[in-house]
Amino acid sequence: MDQLKPSAPNSSPLTPIGFLERAATVYADCPSIIYNSVTYSWSETYLRCVKVASSIVSLGIKRGQVVSVVAPNVPAMYELHFAIPMAGAVLNNINLRLDARTISVLLRHAESKLVFVDCQSESLVLEALSLFPPNSPRPYLVFITDDEFESRSKVDFNKTYESMVRNGDSNFNWVRPENEFDPLMLNYTSGTTSSPKGVVHSHRGAYIVSMDSLSEWSVPKEPVYLWTLPMFHANGWCYTWALAAVGATNVCLRKFDASAIYGIIRKHKVTHMCGAPVVLNMLSNVPDGSKPLENPVHVLTAGAPPPAAVLFRTEALGFLVSHGYGLTETGGLVLCCSWKQKWNKLPATERARLKARQGVKTPGMAEVDVIDPESEKSVNRDGKTLGEVVLRGGCVMLGYLKDPEGTSKCMKNGWFYTGDVGVMHPDGYLEIKDRSKDVIISGGENLSSVEVESALYSHPAINEAAVVARPDEFWGETPCAFVSLKNGLMERPMEKDLMAFCRAKLPHYMVPKTVVFQDELPKTSTGKIQKYVLREMAKKMGTTKTSRL
Repeated sequence: MDQLKPSAPNSSPLTPIGFLERAATVYADCPSIIYNSVTYSWSETYLRCVKVASSIVSLGIKRGQVVSVVAPNVPAMYELHFAIPMAGAVLNNINLRLDARTISVLLRHAESKLVFVDCQSESLVLEALSLFPPNSPRPYLVFITDDEFESRSKVDFNKTYESMVRNGDSNFNWVRPENEFDPLMLNYTSGTTSSPKGVVHSHRGAYIVSMDSLSEWSVPKEPVYLWTLPMFHANGWCYTWALAAVGATNVCLRKFDASAIYGIIRKHKVTHMCGAPVVLNMLSNVPDGSKPLENPVHVLTAGAPPPAAVLFRTEALGFLVSHGYGLTETGGLVLCCSWKQKWNKLPATERARLKARQGVKTPGMAEVDVIDPESEKSVNRDGKTLGEVVLRGGCVMLGYLKDPEGTSKCMKNGWFYTGDVGVMHPDGYLEIKDRSKDVIISGGENLSSVEVESALYSHPAINEAAVVARPDEFWGETPCAFVSLKNGLMERPMEKDLMAFCRAKLPHYMVPKTVVFQDELPKTSTGKIQKYVLREMAKKMGTTKTSRL
């Protein structure tokens, strides 16, 4: 046995890029992409990607160099997930909701050699480039046009995307990774907790996440997938590649519009979609949402702990919600609340409570645990003892680009430390309680802001809720709730009403001592509520003088 070693026939590098080549054979005439009046087949998509890859190489882009994309969920954005790595380059999706200064910093940090720019982001990227230092090299620019929009001046661009398709070599032999640990993609974190970091993932990691996600979500062959999740958000949780493996129809949307989603679902017979809990909240609060769907739609949600009340409302409309957990550093979901048939017999509110948990490790993950940060031992499985969530598995990032200190800080002792605080329930299911810096310490008690938010979301008038710490003279910190209310309310609740509502559902020390009403809560570019902004607002409100309760 000891003489049997890896060899060329049994050790080809794993890569999700091969899914496209297979799809072009198995699903050749099946629709791959639908966008407005345009429909491509899988054989057409494969050919377009090969041509773009050859055009990228013809520009002098070499293996391992970074190629960036600033675009929404349009066909070119989907194709570039294959075309860029097929050229041997590293894919870098940039969040188009960022400001020019941030984009400028990211492009320089990534040393991007080529940038594909959507027509609606032209001025944004040009402004970002204008902020480059005088002697800093500029990347080559390619313009992504759209028939729905009038093309503006392209004097600052070297080529158009479609010209790269037309002039590309259809016989190009795409560049395969030499090693499955070769970098495939570079993603920047949203910067919700600190300065953005460049997360590097390998071909192997993306392959594992892609196959893992299909398996855990039980995605069948030829589903119809609606792109409500931005592809620039962790590469659409790797579903950009995974959907090619099952020959899916990718329904692309330039912009998310909750009120139009129901019509799109019916028109294209959508079967699957992904989105953060904020998307579920929007879907359950539009007028069309009062009418249940004709056919069920599978929705995978992640990105923040979803309030049970939001899950309940969404499922009442005919969406079948699955809940998972992942980070930019894992490339996709690594925990999923795997559903047990016996739970279907429980009352709806209890089902929603169980589904709000992040769950258990996906089949492709090696280990997941919640550990005490001081002893580094597993916490008690009592659903109460808080600890840090740690992960170990093939889809964990290679590390942060140009940041060995940041990499070693979170990857140590054989674990990746997520910075998320959670508990382990007696049945082995994990539940995230907070980000470590969002935990409120009031009178020596560790208070989960997520639990308070869940209670607020169950109030019929609440649209959005976020809870942060406000300095308090006696308790050190007390919960401060920022809320937005639903439109069209006959009667708007006051601060004392919401406090009384929470007091009936929570221990008294967890009840918000301050409630701030806003038209809309500030959000990050990926739809997460910006708690660091709210923390600053709470701090500026001054120290409260709450008496002993």
